Amino acid sequence: MISQPSRHCAVELHALPPRIGQVRRIVSAQLRHWRLDPLVDRAALGVTELLTNVHRHAGPDKHCTVEIELLLDRLTVSVRDHDPRLPVVRDAESYATCGRGLALVAAISECWGVRPWGENSGKVVWFALSAPRPDPAEPADAALYGGTTPGPLAAAVLDGALPGLAAGPSAPARSAFVG
Repeated sequence: MISQPSRHCAVELHALPPRIGQVRRIVSAQLRHWRLDPLVDRAALGVTELLTNVHRHAGPDKHCTVEIELLLDRLTVSVRDHDPRLPVVRDAESYATCGRGLALVAAISECWGVRPWGENSGKVVWFALSAPRPDPAEPADAALYGGTTPGPLAAAVLDGALPGLAAGPSAPARSAFVG
């Protein structure tokens, strides 16, 4: 019997420097909402490295999709872009200021990989982290959010911390295209 359902979140964006920081904050907030606080730093660092690679190497089309998925005790973070060239892990010089992104992802994760996506139309680079087992003393969420149920930013909206967003029971949930 599966005691914890799978969870999934996806964000589409153009991998530009200001957007990379926004997605890092979105991933961090989502993991905190899922009560995966111990994974926030490593997941945020890994997604930053993968998005930076898209920004630096994916040609003129920087459009990509970030997905995070929790399945049982494994969190997988992936970035899909439209550049079919597969990344190469390089041996960086001791004082090099770049070229360590994939080595860093490998160091912080349980495992990582890359696979082609579509017919010569892109790739997916991913890494996985072991998720802590849920504390049985804490109540499980009644339902995963979506549609019109609140997500990780609901408290900020209700408290007025995010001005301009409607609050209250009649306000529908919103999806945003970042980029």
